[in-house]
Amino acid sequence: MSLETTTLDARKSGTFKVGGEITIHRLGFGAMRITGPGIWGEPEDREEALRALRRLPELGVDFVDTANSYGPDVSEMLIREALYPYEGMLIATKAGFLRPGPGVWEMNGDLAHLRAEALKSREKLGVSQIGLWQLHRVDPKVPRDAQFAAVKALIDDGIVRHVGLSEVSVEDIKAAQEVFPVATVQNLYNLVNRKSEDVLDYCEANGIGFIPWYPLANGSLAKEGSILDEMAKAHGATPSQIALAWLLARSPVMLPIPGTSKVAHLEENVAAANISLSAEEFAGLDAAGRVESEAG
Repeated sequence: MSLETTTLDARKSGTFKVGGEITIHRLGFGAMRITGPGIWGEPEDREEALRALRRLPELGVDFVDTANSYGPDVSEMLIREALYPYEGMLIATKAGFLRPGPGVWEMNGDLAHLRAEALKSREKLGVSQIGLWQLHRVDPKVPRDAQFAAVKALIDDGIVRHVGLSEVSVEDIKAAQEVFPVATVQNLYNLVNRKSEDVLDYCEANGIGFIPWYPLANGSLAKEGSILDEMAKAHGATPSQIALAWLLARSPVMLPIPGTSKVAHLEENVAAANISLSAEEFAGLDAAGRVESEAG
C-alpha cells in the first residue's frame, strides 16, 4: 500500500459523536507508547514522539486517548507540548491507577484520589474542562456505586464533560448508566480477542463509543501464511493494517486507537483507513478470529 501523504487521511474512517455531541474521526491515536520503557518516564526519542503527535492533525486524527498513569504524567504533558490548544481535537484521559515503578500498575479507586487526579489532568492538559474522562478501572476495593457517584460529581462540577469506563461488563455499564450517561467504553478487543463481544454489541445498540485497546491481532493469525497475512498481501498492505480495517468494519461505534512513538508507524496505521474489505473478506477474518479467540 502506498503511504504517500495524499493518501493518508483518518477522515476516511468515518465519524462518531462522543456523548452524542462531540464529532470525531473513528480512527484515533493511543498515547501510551509515547512514554519510556515500562510506560515509565520520558520516551527514548523525545523529539520523534513530539513529531508523531504533531503529525496527528495533519493526518486527520482528532481523537487522542491518554491517561494520567502513562509515564506517569509524561504522556499528558507531551500532548500539551505538541498539540495545545487542541483546535478541533478531543483529548481523552483516564485515572484509577497508581504507578510506583516501571511496568507496575496498582488500581486505586479512592474517591478523593480520582477527583484529585482529574483536577491534575485538567491542569496538565491546560483545559478548563476535560472533554472525555474515563474511569481506568472499577476498583474492587472501593464500593462501585461510590466510585460512580464520584464520577458523577466530576460532571456536576464541570471538571469533565463526558465520561467513559474501561474494562467493564455490560452489567457495570448498566449500573453506571443509573448514575451518569456513559459516553464510551474501553475494553481489550481485537480480531483474536473477542471476550468483550457482548459489551461491543451493547455499546452499538446504545450509541456508546467502543474503544478497543490492544487493537492489533496476535497469535497464529499474525503469522505468515495465515488468512490475515494472505489478505494483507492481496491488498498490498500489512497484517496490522488489515486488522485495523477489520475493526473499523466491525461496528460503527468502534474507535480504534493504535499507538506509537514513531511517525512512520503512525502513517502506516492511518493508511488502514484506505482499506475497504469486502463482505466475504470481513466474514472470513471474523470467523478465523472467533476460532482463535475460542481456542485461547
